[in-house]
Amino acid sequence: MNVSLPRPARRAEVLAAGAAGVTVVLWASAFVSIRSAGAAYSPGALALGRLLAGALTLGAICLLRREGPPPRSAWRGILISGLLWFGFYMVALNWGEQQVDAGTAALVVNIGPILIALLGARLLGDATPPRLLAGMAVSFAGAVTVGLSMSGEGGASVLGVVLCLLAAVAYAAGVVAQKPALGAASPLQVTTYGCLVGAVACLPFAGQLVREAADAPVSATLNMVYLGVFPTALAFTTWAYALARTTASRMGATTYAVPALVVLMSWLALGEVPGPLTLVGGVLCLAGVAVSRSRSRAGTGPGAAPASRQETGEPRAGRTSGPA
Repeated sequence: MNVSLPRPARRAEVLAAGAAGVTVVLWASAFVSIRSAGAAYSPGALALGRLLAGALTLGAICLLRREGPPPRSAWRGILISGLLWFGFYMVALNWGEQQVDAGTAALVVNIGPILIALLGARLLGDATPPRLLAGMAVSFAGAVTVGLSMSGEGGASVLGVVLCLLAAVAYAAGVVAQKPALGAASPLQVTTYGCLVGAVACLPFAGQLVREAADAPVSATLNMVYLGVFPTALAFTTWAYALARTTASRMGATTYAVPALVVLMSWLALGEVPGPLTLVGGVLCLAGVAVSRSRSRAGTGPGAAPASRQETGEPRAGRTSGPA
């Protein structure tokens, strides 16, 4: 007789997986929009415009839902994630992608999930079961394959590589800092105030944003607003919802689906036909995510105990985690 999760736990798992799916789809679409908006806006101005649109959207939702400020215990994680992930990451990535070709940027930024797993294990006590590690290895191989297939579109500068590396580190540190905050505040609160912190940090670019908005085509400005409303306001909220219900390591591994989706969206929206090597890399990315999020079959036989926390990747007892 197979051992299955209780119905409430299974429902929570399905909702978290759905939220993670929404996140990766919207984050993948962001790469297509950034390509359009980035032609008219400088890195800092684009980041500020995106964050302002996101903060306004999230603020309106908070007012409608009558959500107040997060408790004091959540502010440390919100400030760190807001400065590093919402603020620094977006500026560094926008700038880095202007210095290196898309393949190099994808290769460097995709060390982020690996750093999340290492930091999560060290600072949060996240488990690193074999399936998670194996899935991340397969997905990283896929990301490398996609990156190599896209390389050669432009020159790769040392500055661009360093900026993408700093973006990956900021992304990983922001995710790990955000996890404990979700134990004290709601995903909406954490996302809203993190976005607001990032917007405040980017205010020095306000002059650039005003000047560039006056000359930018409507399509570029609409893409910037789209980035703020959907890949930021909505996707970061669904990310926080899912992160509150699993480990940082498993959520980081999920983002390896983004390169495969970017390939598909670029094909459909921009007419960029992927080559065989790109398609192989995309399939590897998705396969690795499937492996990393699968559960061990141990404990499914007659009379067997449920899989351990080490096998499922759940947080260890006593560690900060979101509501079940």
